[in-house]
Amino acid sequence: MQEHQLRIGFIGGGNMAQAIIRGLLEAGHEPRRLMVSDPSVQQREQLRLISGSINVGTDNDELAVMCDILVLAVKPQVMAEVTGALTRDDRPHKQLIISVAAGITITSLRNWLGDDPRVVRVMPNTPALIGAGMSGLYADDIDTTGRGWTEYVMDATGEYLWVNHESLIDTVTAVSGSGPAYFFLLIEIMQQVAMELGLDENQARLLATKTASGSGLLALQSDEDAAGLRARVTSPGGTTAAALDSMEADGIRDIVRRAMIAARDRAIELGKDS
Repeated sequence: MQEHQLRIGFIGGGNMAQAIIRGLLEAGHEPRRLMVSDPSVQQREQLRLISGSINVGTDNDELAVMCDILVLAVKPQVMAEVTGALTRDDRPHKQLIISVAAGITITSLRNWLGDDPRVVRVMPNTPALIGAGMSGLYADDIDTTGRGWTEYVMDATGEYLWVNHESLIDTVTAVSGSGPAYFFLLIEIMQQVAMELGLDENQARLLATKTASGSGLLALQSDEDAAGLRARVTSPGGTTAAALDSMEADGIRDIVRRAMIAARDRAIELGKDS
């Protein structure tokens, strides 16, 4: 079967599901082969605005038996309830399960779903909404077809990488899954301070956001690592050195390290709590 003809179903129609769906449609996937189930009227209306040809409903069980790929795009706290309610045993034999929920292990998903399905854990991030996502992927037992199907789906959101151990998905969560919020916080702070120093809101926002996006693009395209790029901006005794010295004195490295470890540990806790 050609990949653009795969029947792909989503349980949960929130931002991440919508991002994947938009990417698949832009890649030429047939909208009638996309199915979404969500209890929210508002979410269902948003999905219909993406394409009126997408099959949108509320019956998870019915959707699950109709698709080659089943994407579980619900919050970790409700994953056990949602998967446990899939009572029909006539799902396609080689159905691929893709979970985008933080912390939920493959063992848990197999226990809830039964019949030892092919399961892939994916940790995407919100830049997927504009096709600029960075996702981490893990599967403990996946054939070539399942791997290819997974890559087809996630390629629609941006870039991805496979990790060799399931625990590393929790690390991916701390780096790229939660990571956009770290950068948004820095942009937010820079905007606020810029306004305190005399710029208006539009000027502050433009300067902060363009500086962030440009720095990210430069880091991606440069052969130098981040430390080298930072050194290029930092003249001894200059303005940048004064700013970085202040950050270092306030312990910025330890602040970021503790924050990322806290995100990793919370992902682990979500798996244990489920």
